[in-house]
Amino acid sequence: MATTTEAARNTGGPTSHTRFQFAPATKEQSKARVALDGPSGSGKTYTALTIASALGSRIALIDTERGSARKYANEFAFDVLEMAYFSPDDLVEALAAAGAAGYDVVIVDSLSHFWSGSGGMLEQVDTAAKKGFGGNSFGGWKEARPMERRMVDALVAYPGHVVVTMRSKTDYVLETNDRGRQVPRKVGMKPEQREGLEYEFDIVGSLDWENNLHVTKSRARALTGAFVKQPGIEFGQQIKDWLEDGTAVEPIEDLITEALRADAAFEDLGALMRKVRARRLEGAPLMDPEGKPTTLGAYIQDRGKAMRMATQNGNTGGSVA
Repeated sequence: MATTTEAARNTGGPTSHTRFQFAPATKEQSKARVALDGPSGSGKTYTALTIASALGSRIALIDTERGSARKYANEFAFDVLEMAYFSPDDLVEALAAAGAAGYDVVIVDSLSHFWSGSGGMLEQVDTAAKKGFGGNSFGGWKEARPMERRMVDALVAYPGHVVVTMRSKTDYVLETNDRGRQVPRKVGMKPEQREGLEYEFDIVGSLDWENNLHVTKSRARALTGAFVKQPGIEFGQQIKDWLEDGTAVEPIEDLITEALRADAAFEDLGALMRKVRARRLEGAPLMDPEGKPTTLGAYIQDRGKAMRMATQNGNTGGSVA
């Protein structure tokens, strides 16, 4: 007698009782998730603004570099938020504010500060370790890691395009010049950020001191391994064309609007939560009606809990799935 698995294999489809069901894959339209790393002076901010200008018309720049982005205000139109304390949760709040204001593109310049700057992840871990774990860094990481996860989720699920820059450490190597002499040359090393962060982005590029960009990771085949000298608006347009080449999907903004709808019923929130989870958008940043920063998943859950508590007859009990 054939087993359940064999029956499914023979019929070419899943059995009726399984909750894991496959469907044909389709390429969907999406928003840009771009990371640029490079040493000081390699043109990260300028390149980020160039790419952003191709992606959208309303640009917000979160500046951690003591207002340095303002130097490009005569060449690009953008709004700026200057920060001096770099808690990952503060970045989530800043992204929520940008989303509520309807910015097409957000630039984080630079994301490295939220790793190694004042209030960044390394400082958060150190503080947590000293406060509750007797200086044990393992305990500190366990305490602080969810904060970093919230930040990454907010970046990935932002309703518009996201471009981040990351600082690279500088080193020197000896090279032989055209006269046969050994001369030092500055090179950029790995970015100041946790290992593996590049997996969260669709396109990652490294810049050198001549503002040449080497694409080190790309989900867009046309850009894989590309070497672009002083990338201009055309490079940003290539990214945009790739993003728009796919099936249209419901914008994240519409999901946020649905969650904020005052007359949403408990069942509506349940259906919305399933949709949000299916697209892994629980971490999308938003501002609630009272102007408090939160995330899409948390807000739907909180509304569902409030409705359940307010129900007196218990007929709408349960949880927002």
